[in-house]
Amino acid sequence: MKLIGKFLTKLVYIGFVLVITLGAGLAFYAYNLLEELPTVDEIRKIPLNIPLRIYSSDNKLIAEYGDERRIPLKLDDVPPLLIDAILVTEDDRFYHHTGVDFPGLARAAVSNFLSGSRSQGASTITMQVARNFFLNPEKTYTRKLKEILLAFNMERVLTKDEILALYLNKIFLGHRAYGFAAAAQVYYGDELMNLSVPEIAMLAGLPKAPSSNNPISNPERARERRGYVLKRLHELGRIDDLSFQTAIKAPITAQRHIADVELQAPYVSEMARQLVFERFGNQVYQKGLNVTLTVNSAYQARANQALRKGLFDYDLRHGYRGPAGNLDLATIPDESRNKHIRDLLQRYPSSREVLPALVLETTDRTATVVHSRAQAVTLPWEGLKWARKYINPNSLGPEPDSAGAILQPGEIVYIRPMDEDAWMLSQLPEISGALVSLDPHTGAIRALTGGFDYFLSKFNRATQAKRQPGSNIKPFIYSAALDNGFTASSLVSAAPIVIEDDLEGIWRPQNYSKKFFGPTRLRKALSLSINLVSVRLLRALGIDNTVQHLARFGFNPTDLPNNLSLALGSIMVTPLDLASYFSVFANGGNRISPYLIEKIEDTKGNAVALPPLACVDCTGETGGENSLFPERQKENVPKAAADNETGQAAVEASPPESDESQGISPQNAFLMTSILQQVIQSGTGRRALQLNRSDLAGKTGTTNDFRDAWFSGFSPDVMTTVFVGFDEPAHLGRRESGATAALPIWVDYMGQVLQDFPEQAQAIPENITTRFVNRETGEATSSDDPEGYWEYYLAGTEPDNPAGTAKPGSGSGSTGSVSESLF
Repeated sequence: MKLIGKFLTKLVYIGFVLVITLGAGLAFYAYNLLEELPTVDEIRKIPLNIPLRIYSSDNKLIAEYGDERRIPLKLDDVPPLLIDAILVTEDDRFYHHTGVDFPGLARAAVSNFLSGSRSQGASTITMQVARNFFLNPEKTYTRKLKEILLAFNMERVLTKDEILALYLNKIFLGHRAYGFAAAAQVYYGDELMNLSVPEIAMLAGLPKAPSSNNPISNPERARERRGYVLKRLHELGRIDDLSFQTAIKAPITAQRHIADVELQAPYVSEMARQLVFERFGNQVYQKGLNVTLTVNSAYQARANQALRKGLFDYDLRHGYRGPAGNLDLATIPDESRNKHIRDLLQRYPSSREVLPALVLETTDRTATVVHSRAQAVTLPWEGLKWARKYINPNSLGPEPDSAGAILQPGEIVYIRPMDEDAWMLSQLPEISGALVSLDPHTGAIRALTGGFDYFLSKFNRATQAKRQPGSNIKPFIYSAALDNGFTASSLVSAAPIVIEDDLEGIWRPQNYSKKFFGPTRLRKALSLSINLVSVRLLRALGIDNTVQHLARFGFNPTDLPNNLSLALGSIMVTPLDLASYFSVFANGGNRISPYLIEKIEDTKGNAVALPPLACVDCTGETGGENSLFPERQKENVPKAAADNETGQAAVEASPPESDESQGISPQNAFLMTSILQQVIQSGTGRRALQLNRSDLAGKTGTTNDFRDAWFSGFSPDVMTTVFVGFDEPAHLGRRESGATAALPIWVDYMGQVLQDFPEQAQAIPENITTRFVNRETGEATSSDDPEGYWEYYLAGTEPDNPAGTAKPGSGSGSTGSVSESLF
């Protein structure tokens, strides 16, 4: 017995030592793990990852960026029944334990030991919060120990309600929904407070297996889990018998509700995302920033529509390029016909209303197709007859005489709605373009679209496509001429010219019309976009002098060619750049820097950044506010100007000293706006007359070989540039000039936008005078001359008046030796 007693004593001793050793080792291990866990301050400042949201200026959601869809809420805003449902299913002893449910943990350990698995976790709500915020989801004993230690730490520094609020906002509930408020929106499209008993029970059952047991991915298993939650609520008296019976029989009503994008503007939203990402880095997708842009939702929607319509119209003018693919209809199995067709068509890209479709049959005047949404439609002859075969940009095949001459059964084609009741044959345009619209006084971007469809091509042509502006460069050269002694009535020869250049050799520039003119007034020359006048002007002004003047608009002198090709737009600019340069004319002479972001706020509405931190191009200063508003000019000066009491101001004719924002003088801007209004009144921009406005000015632009088409135009309040061209520069086709390809888009867009801006009479700055001059000679003439009209001049540059025709206060002078030396 003594031996047995000694043996037992030693055994107890050894066991005691082992327990002490294991305990010490575990304590040491736990101590080391504690150093890896977050501090008390970090726990108190636990962040919620809230996505970046981008809004239009009128608060329409444009985009949401972030992996976690979350809507933070306070505990007081949570329905009590949801809290009860969560507690009875996830942690019914939550308000009684210290972060760890030891009886539950023991049961899970025994179960895992017997089963040889780690499926039972016994995690309390506190432990789940710890895991979701700070730990990875791997199932290891080390992670479980960290979870326990962190739960103790959290219970020490946070109240139970704070922990529960974190859980309600943090827990993953499937389909990118984090937190119960977000889950209510994702599954039911509603707020938590508006959910029914079965809907609340459904959400409360999600935390156990949110990815596999949610009502969208697995409705039956979700129904079982909902039943378990309802049973627990009923057993504990949280719901009565009637509520239980009604809820248990309720159908599954969950559907996926994504964030409602209220405005399609992906090019704009991507620009904004890049801007804030550059400032905040990856945290921008977690900080819950709300970014408000300068973009107006109505203007943006119109810009999208106008550009797409213009590109569709170009596409129709150039014929049908043929089917996108072919299929042998006999190979489609009858038992899964619709699914087979749908799966096949989904391989082809679509674009909003433009859908791929399979031709089933044709008659003499119709074609029956089934589109990618598995619906059969009939294409009438009105939607087919446009499809002359494309041969090249300048050539089409003969007009089709039947539907069978265009389409064959088994072809994969594209269709789009022709009106509310009919579809038409279509295709995805190969042509592309951009539209940029600015507030010319502030630089705020009112609307911007960088292509036909962002999801087909993310290349933003508004900001990334550097193309030749063609004749859109001419107003800036004419502006330089006005600052160097020329006037709107100065005569410049438009006859043929041969230029010899040491680098380029012999160059014979031509006019767009291939016609030649004699001496032509600058006003008329710009309105008709006469190339030879621009070349002669640039030669007279000198390259260096002109480049310095263009720099005042924002052009980079190093990007400008050092030869006479500059006169015809041989530089490279983006549509956004060009719109900002034209804004100088529209606002009375001030340089502006386009910007996109109006304000950035955090989740509490506090300002985070100011717009200047996020301007698109911060190379210049924002213009001033005291701009002059130019009005459309005909060949006759408006009566308000003709009756001007002073005629000229008693100051020198030289431009005022410029400050950092001053681009050109108000007088130069006024005169150029008047000339650009002539482009619309009687020149290449006449299509804009349909807008029936008297305050519009602009300029068409077409490059050599019709590779780029432009129109840049403005009212006193809106500046808009439109570009049309292929991404790989190519011939657009005969007659596809700026007036044909770009101007209709501009008119379509401005027709809606200008409804918000009343027509404005042109304000005349100081130092501007008028003279009655002859259209042919540009010289002052008598008031009864049938070829006479009123012209504007900078004081000191007006022509001499014939005897008896001088207006009170009119100045005198000549066009200067620079103009005279051209002949």
